[in-house]
Amino acid sequence: MTRIAKPTEPPKERAFLVGVELARSRELLSLEDSLRELALLAETAGLVVVGQATQRMRRPDAKTYLGSGKINEVKSLAEDALADVIIFDDELSPRHQRELQKIFGDDIRIVDRTALILDIFAQHAHTREGALQVELAQYEYSLPRLTRAWTHLARQAGGGGGRAGRAGGVGLRGPGETQLEVDRREVRRRIAHLRIELEKVRAHRHRYRARRRRAELPTVALVGYTNAGKSTLLNQLSGAQVLVADQLFATLDPTTRRIELPGGHNVLVTDTVGFIQKLPTTLVAAFRATLEEIAEADLLLHVVDITHSNARAQAEAVRVALEDIDVRGVPMVTALNKVDLLPDPDAAFELVDEYERAVPISAATGHGIAALMAAIEHELFESMSPIQVAIPYGQGGLISLFHEQGVVQRSEHTQEGVLLEGRIPNRLLGVFHPFQVEQAAIEGDGPSPVV
Repeated sequence: MTRIAKPTEPPKERAFLVGVELARSRELLSLEDSLRELALLAETAGLVVVGQATQRMRRPDAKTYLGSGKINEVKSLAEDALADVIIFDDELSPRHQRELQKIFGDDIRIVDRTALILDIFAQHAHTREGALQVELAQYEYSLPRLTRAWTHLARQAGGGGGRAGRAGGVGLRGPGETQLEVDRREVRRRIAHLRIELEKVRAHRHRYRARRRRAELPTVALVGYTNAGKSTLLNQLSGAQVLVADQLFATLDPTTRRIELPGGHNVLVTDTVGFIQKLPTTLVAAFRATLEEIAEADLLLHVVDITHSNARAQAEAVRVALEDIDVRGVPMVTALNKVDLLPDPDAAFELVDEYERAVPISAATGHGIAALMAAIEHELFESMSPIQVAIPYGQGGLISLFHEQGVVQRSEHTQEGVLLEGRIPNRLLGVFHPFQVEQAAIEGDGPSPVV
């Protein structure tokens, strides 16, 4: 009997990593830890890491980023390792990238951390929205780096992965090889078109959130460092079958599921894109519509991989990223995940005080999930704050919402509307803030809205 040979996969491209630590750097991760993370990113992109080099310096060289001696060392090491691509752990300026490519020649491509992350995002964007967001980020990254031949994209070909395919390794998926000759004007026109399309997505999301508000379903946004276990937790909470993989950015497009809390309340839980240190600014801007799901959530559920050696630094990176997208004042519960992988799971309780409203859990086994859901319910429905508001009669829905969700201690009808004093769940403070009044208004001096 003739055996039919199975098709073999093409050999993985070989990547050499380069990290630089600058004097007075404020990075959350050490140089070594950041390179370990870069290696995970490279593996997620389908590369095999064959070596690395580091340099500590006061500031990058204005022309070549690295010093001349280090460039010679990297070139020698990369050639000995038969590397196909050299990946820098920071975003290179267009000039740095051009000069380095000249030095290393056409046989070894120069890629920076931003291009690598964009490549991974392109692999994992499976919805139209995700594809639009990634394509916009790619074009905005490429625009200042255009050359007459777009040599850094010369090996790319389209196909596969929705709008994102690869033939020849890490490049910028999405635009495709037919775009190699497109000039800056055409790229800018494409960027403008993508922004218009994403504004439509943003408007659609706004209408969707408005419908959710009318249904009075609180929303919980899952946030966390990439690979912390958010998708596994969503599956555990809701029974959803969201992709779970042990790699960075395994899921990109947001997934929302309804869950019922122990007290019978229903809430919507949304799994959002994972954060990472040095997240490209082009991605943050492109994913504005998605990130608004976080900004407008009633509660943030911060998932932390408590087994990671840099758990605190990763949690801080998430906090900084939330501030960068103007997410402030939203209540938070922290899930200290993967306690089942600790030598002593009970040791996680000793770390609870280091995080905001923390609950040790294992999303994989279900350990601590009941306590976590109770904490979510407490924050959404039981944790209340005192407030006084003057609500116009035309806002009857808000008057009803105060009575249904809050505790009314005093009510007074005026010509303009209803003065209410009482307590409301913390998640509704933002809703009532525009109508908040000083205590004097409640005591009869007339409404005095807080500015």
